[in-house]
Amino acid sequence: MPEIYVSTDVETDGPIPGPHSMLSFASAAYRADKTLVSTFTANLQLLPGATGDARTMAWWAQNQAAFDATRVNVEETTDAMRRYLAWVNALPGTPVFVAYPAGFDFLFVYWYLIRFAGESPFSFSALDMKTYAMAVLKTEYRQSVKKNMPKAWFDDLPHTHIALDDAIEQGALFCNMLAANRSG
Repeated sequence: MPEIYVSTDVETDGPIPGPHSMLSFASAAYRADKTLVSTFTANLQLLPGATGDARTMAWWAQNQAAFDATRVNVEETTDAMRRYLAWVNALPGTPVFVAYPAGFDFLFVYWYLIRFAGESPFSFSALDMKTYAMAVLKTEYRQSVKKNMPKAWFDDLPHTHIALDDAIEQGALFCNMLAANRSG
């Protein structure tokens, strides 16, 4: 089965799961040719006993509309994560978790999947877009930031800090990077 690139973005109230909560997350499943197959999004209940990190909450105060969007139609976490697991498993291909940065987004999604759904359809791995850009651009890791990436890699899509918008935008970016790598 072909790989399906599951571009995923999370919005949280702190740097790590457990002491802090994943407020919202979304995935946009793409074929390698940039066909958007399906999307998933959920806003989650806060974890019992978890608290917002002061620095993260100060950032949210500067991005109030995006924060408010994470608190609309909040779902029970176990239900949302089981629904997400079923969504990933129903995709028409082998799912590959993709994020920018994968180290942050995968940490939360994997932890929540194991904790609330009992398994991860991604196994233990995730594809980090910044690392992939480093390889494609043949540059240093710290130089592989969006401002140094070719403009042709970016579609005219919003980056709003609303998880679904960002998952779609970053998924298109990844597919453009993939196409550039495969053609050159």
